[in-house]
Amino acid sequence: MEQAAGICLSDMTLDRLTAYIVSLGQPKFRAKQIFKWLHQKLVTEFSQMTDQPKALIALLEQQCTIAAPAIRRRQQSADGTVKYLLQLADGNCIETVLMRYKYGNTVCVSTQVGCAMGCRFCASTQAGRVRDLTPGEIASEIYTAQKDTGERVSHIVLMGIGEPLHNFDNVMDFLEIISCPEGVNIGMRNISLSTCGLVPKIDELAKRHLQLTLSVSLHAPDNAVRSSMMPVNDAFPLEQLIPACRRYQKETGRRISFEYSMVRGVNDSSEMAQKLADLIRGMGAHVNLIPINPVDGSPYSATDDANVHRFRKELEALGVNATVRRRLGTDISAACGQLRREDAQETLQGKDETQ
Repeated sequence: MEQAAGICLSDMTLDRLTAYIVSLGQPKFRAKQIFKWLHQKLVTEFSQMTDQPKALIALLEQQCTIAAPAIRRRQQSADGTVKYLLQLADGNCIETVLMRYKYGNTVCVSTQVGCAMGCRFCASTQAGRVRDLTPGEIASEIYTAQKDTGERVSHIVLMGIGEPLHNFDNVMDFLEIISCPEGVNIGMRNISLSTCGLVPKIDELAKRHLQLTLSVSLHAPDNAVRSSMMPVNDAFPLEQLIPACRRYQKETGRRISFEYSMVRGVNDSSEMAQKLADLIRGMGAHVNLIPINPVDGSPYSATDDANVHRFRKELEALGVNATVRRRLGTDISAACGQLRREDAQETLQGKDETQ
């Protein structure tokens, strides 16, 4: 299936949309109206923009598109977590997860179709990267979840399929769109961005002084173990990554969070806890311990709960602030990328059976 032709208005920041609407001979205020229709009222058809001139609507329908993924699959966990497999205009699929917490609803968004980073415990990367998502496509994940549940989304985590900093420009535009007062207006302090450690992009992000939370996927406190889990460590080893994190904190004044997936017999020993504490000492950083979800084809298995809590206590005794991530969606295809991969496998199986 080919991607719909035309200019996608959903991809435009308010400034860019204003420039485009003015280029069509329209007054500036029309752009703000259209932006609100797209990013506040969440319409997916130009005909729904009832305060716009018919001639402009006709022109937009001829020249433009709106990002509007279809829900291909929907799974709801007993704990209220909802996982979506969304089909984009070009037929590619991504995953989005809505998680319900006491403080509000959080949506975990994908930023790429597939991933090129090759982390060996992750289902998202097993088939490689297909393409980047556009700003409007990323935003549409949130809008789809809001419309499906009828509930407002108050927090966003960029931790789904893909490496956000590998799609840097589109992600920056998405952040501008999603935090715009004329749209859904989700504040930067309610947004977390996760990276596997692309050092040059961490430095570039720091210069923007955004008030989001940067989460760095660390997963091991020495190069040998981290490289065995995450090939990106060969390009940006800990000797480069940790100083970049310290520069980020100094530049932005924002505390970094380190993600640490607990893998049985790999990174869950007391020795590893000591190395981790030594590595990040003096940063005041937070460590988020993650009991991994099982992934078919991965050589890794999850550490048991008792070991996770023992590791947390050891870190705290060493002066490291650590918490264990609450496990949500364990009764559905919870691992990131797993639902997309299962759907692709079933599609291929169906084709084989019909041949």
